[in-house]
Amino acid sequence: MSKQFAVIGHPIEQSRSPELHQAFAQKTGVELSYTKRLAPLDGFEASMKAFFAAGGAGMNVTIPFKEQAFAECHVLTERAQIAKAVNTLWMQDGQLYGDNTDGQGLVDAIQALDWILENTSILIIGAGGATRGVIYPLVQAGVRNIVIANRTLARAEQLVADLREKVPEASLAAISLNDLKGNFDLVINATSASLSGDALILPENLHFKYAYEMAYGKPSSFLDQAKSRGIPTSEGYGMLVGQAIEAFYIWNGLKPSLKDFL
Repeated sequence: MSKQFAVIGHPIEQSRSPELHQAFAQKTGVELSYTKRLAPLDGFEASMKAFFAAGGAGMNVTIPFKEQAFAECHVLTERAQIAKAVNTLWMQDGQLYGDNTDGQGLVDAIQALDWILENTSILIIGAGGATRGVIYPLVQAGVRNIVIANRTLARAEQLVADLREKVPEASLAAISLNDLKGNFDLVINATSASLSGDALILPENLHFKYAYEMAYGKPSSFLDQAKSRGIPTSEGYGMLVGQAIEAFYIWNGLKPSLKDFL
């Protein structure tokens, strides 16, 4: 009998997870079934528990339930503890385990582009959950300097204070969006500004070699500005595939090559 997996969220129609996991399964010879579960906004816990009670092997968690999933877990990986959010669940010895594969998905996507991360300096725009989830994996991949820029400076400063001792090998700093300047190897947009049409303006005295937009499939003023400067860019589809591959690996012990699915 094939293993049962699912992705849970609200809304859930937009999720690409079933097609990705089916493609990984075909590539690796794993037999699985992967479905979408729409949970009511107040019904995450009941829906998730019912899935595992019925023999479910693993579950991905998407918006808006990642923080709730984090709170439900008995055992958390280090990167989930630092992210304070969980997107991958599984049962082991009667206990609910949680991990966050988003950051590793981003790292794998950047490396699949052959962009170097080791000993680099990175600017991340935005200080929300998406940024919190990627700092630790980026530092593990060799990034040595990370500046977090946010419209509300206090929020970026709080994130830096929370994470500084978790990544002692890297330098973390916070700046206001109004103070964007300097030289970076890579700029990552982790805000929804490109999606809302609320254009981010990248000043002339901000210099960088690569630009990565975490969102995908929508117009991005951030990427348009980078392209106008002749800078190599990528949107977040690779990160989506990368985080899914990492979850597949946790559950099945097999890791398909990201480049096969881009």
